[in-house]
Amino acid sequence: MEIPLARYQSLRYDFSLSGRRWKNPFRKITCSSLVQSLKPKPKLKPPQPIQEADESPKDPVLRESGVGICSQIEKLVLCNRLREAFDAFETLEIQGNARVEVSTYDALVEACIRLRSIRCVKRVFEYMMRNGFEPKQYMMDKILMMHAKCGMLIEARRLFDEMPHRNLFSYHSIISVFVNFGNYLEAFQLFKMMWEEFSDSQTHTLSVMLRASARVGSIHLGKQLHVCALKLGLVDNTFISCGLIDMYSKCGDIEDARCVFDNMSDRTTVAWNNIIEGYALHGFSEEALCFLYRMRDSGVSIDHFTLSIMIKICTKLARLEVVKQAHACLIRSGFESEIVANTGLVDFYSKWGRVDTARYIFDKLPRKNTFLWNALMGGYANHGRGVDAVNLFEKMLTAKVAPNHVTFHAVLSACACSGLSEQGWEIFLSMSEVHGIKPRAMHYACMIQLLGRDGLLDEAIAFIRRAPLRPTVNMWAALLNACRMHGNLELGRVVAEKLYGMGPEKLGNYVVLYNVYNSTGKTAEAAGVLETLESKGLTMMPACTWVEVGDQTHSFLSGDKYDSYSETMKRQMYQKVDELMEEISEYGYLAEEKNLLPDVDENEEEGVMRYHSEKLAIAYGLVNTPEWKALQITQNHRICKDCHKAVELITLVTEREIVVRDASRFHHFIEGKCSCGGYW
Repeated sequence: MEIPLARYQSLRYDFSLSGRRWKNPFRKITCSSLVQSLKPKPKLKPPQPIQEADESPKDPVLRESGVGICSQIEKLVLCNRLREAFDAFETLEIQGNARVEVSTYDALVEACIRLRSIRCVKRVFEYMMRNGFEPKQYMMDKILMMHAKCGMLIEARRLFDEMPHRNLFSYHSIISVFVNFGNYLEAFQLFKMMWEEFSDSQTHTLSVMLRASARVGSIHLGKQLHVCALKLGLVDNTFISCGLIDMYSKCGDIEDARCVFDNMSDRTTVAWNNIIEGYALHGFSEEALCFLYRMRDSGVSIDHFTLSIMIKICTKLARLEVVKQAHACLIRSGFESEIVANTGLVDFYSKWGRVDTARYIFDKLPRKNTFLWNALMGGYANHGRGVDAVNLFEKMLTAKVAPNHVTFHAVLSACACSGLSEQGWEIFLSMSEVHGIKPRAMHYACMIQLLGRDGLLDEAIAFIRRAPLRPTVNMWAALLNACRMHGNLELGRVVAEKLYGMGPEKLGNYVVLYNVYNSTGKTAEAAGVLETLESKGLTMMPACTWVEVGDQTHSFLSGDKYDSYSETMKRQMYQKVDELMEEISEYGYLAEEKNLLPDVDENEEEGVMRYHSEKLAIAYGLVNTPEWKALQITQNHRICKDCHKAVELITLVTEREIVVRDASRFHHFIEGKCSCGGYW
C-alpha cells in the first residue's frame, strides 16, 4: 500500500516549474553589486615572458603562459594555499584571455567554498562570464554551491532557477543553505519542488529539512517528512532517526520521539543526546537523568554535548554530586577547554553556592565568550558579591568583549543586592550613552530595587513614572518589596493594588502584601489577604527545605514528624534543634512574635514555630556531615526573619559555614553575618 502524500500539496509556492528554457545562465545573471563593490586592485607585475609577448589574444606565448599559471593555481589549491592561488589568479585576470581548463575553474570554485569569500566568488564568477565559459552539470552544481556556501542567497537562487537540468545534489545545495541562514519557508518550497520533480530525496536533504521543522516548531510539516522517509525506506537510517527524534522533541511530542528512539537498532551518541535533551526540554529532568545512566551503562561513548546536557539537567535538580562526576568526566575526556560544557559548569556552580569554584573554571578557560562572562557575573549577583561583579564587568570591557542586555542585568542586580548605588547608576547610564543598548524593564527593576534598598521610596515612584516604558510587574514588585523591608504600609497598599490590576491571580503579589501587613503588625489585614487567597482558590505552598547529604537529597516541612526516618534519627534531629536554640539564646536570640510566610497554619500549635523547615534541615545536616564541611540548603520561599537571625547565630556557635538559597537569592552565613546585609 502506497503511503499517501496528498497532504504535501498544502505547501504553497510561487515558483513555476514549467517552461524552463535555458541557454547560458551567466549571460542572464547580472550581479549589480559585482562592479560596484570591487575597487581596482594594484596590478601585479606580469612574468617576463608575458611582458615580451604581443598583447593580442591570439598570441601563442600568452596562451602558453596562461596554461602554466593554471597549473600553478591547481597545485596551490591542492596544498590549501588558497590566498596564494588567488594571487596567481590575479595574473590571469590581467591577461584577460588566457586558456583556462575546467580543472582550473574547479580548483578556483573549491578555493572560494573553503575561503567563504564573497569577493573571491565575484572575481571568479565575473571571469567565467567574460570568457564565455559554459559549464556542464557537475560544474553548475559546484558553482551553485559556491554562491550558496558564501551566503549569496539571491544570486544562488537566481542561478538555480536558470539551470537547464537539476539533480538531487542541486536541490540539496540550495535547500541546505536556506536552512542554515534561517529562510525555512523558502527551503520547504524548494523541497516540495524537488519532491514533485523526482519523488525522491537524499538522506542529507531530508535530515536538513527535519532540522528546519524542529526550528520552526511545525510538527505538521515534520510528520509529512516522516512519511517521506517511510516511503523512501530511510527510517532505519541513523541520520534520519536522529533528526526525527530531535524534530518530535522540539515540536512537543516526546512520546513519538521516544517511539523512534526505541525502534532504532543502532543507537548512536547523537541519538542518546537528542532523546535526553528532549526529556530535559519538557521538564522531565528525572527521566532525562535516568536516560543518562542508561547511556553510560550501554557503553556508548559520551561526548561534550552529553556532558553539557547532563550539567543543564543537574542545574534544575540541584544534583551537586552528579555534576562533580560530569566535571571529572569532562577533564578525563580532554574537554577541559570546551566552551559550552564549561559555561554550563560555571552556571551550575554559580547557581548552587560554589561561586569560587565557578571562578576557578572561568579563569582556566583560554577562550571566553559573552555567555561565560554573563554566567559568572550572574552568580556574583545571586550571592550578593557586588564588588566582584563590578570588577568582572570592568575586566570584560578591558578584554573588549561586547556586553549585552543580560550582562547589564547581571551587574545591575549585583549592585542592587549589595547597595552599590554610585556604581549602579554609572553602569545604568553607560548602557545607552556608551554601549548603545536601550535599557529594558528588567534593568529599570534593578534600579528601583537599588533606590528601595537605600530607602528612597519617593524617588523610586518618580523613577517609575519617568521611565520611557509601561511599568511591568517586576518593577512594581521591586518597589513593593522595598515597602515591606522599610515598613511603609501606605505605599505598599497602593503598589499592591497596582499589581492586582496587572496580574490579579498571581500568588506572589498577595504573598508580598501579606508580608507587608504581617511585618507592620496589621494582623487583621494580613488575615484578610489570606481570606482573599482562599476565595480565589489560590493556595500558599507550604515552606519546604532541602539539604543534600552525600548523594541523597532530604526534604523537610515545618513540624513534620518524618515517619520515613528512624526513631533515633528523629530524636537526634529535634534534640539538635533544641540545643541550637538554647545556645544561640545566650547570644541574644529571641523568637520573632510575628513571622513572614509562616510554615504552619494558624491553627497549629505555637510550639511548632520552633521547628521551621530551615532549622530542621540544618540540624539534620549538622548531625550527618563532617564538621569541616560547609552546609547548603534550599528553601522554596523567602527565608523568614526569625530563621535568618537564627542561622546567623548558628554559624557563630557551630563555626560552620551555611549557604541558604531561598526564593530571592543566596544567603552566605559565616561567623554570625550574612552576605545579604539584612536586605532580601
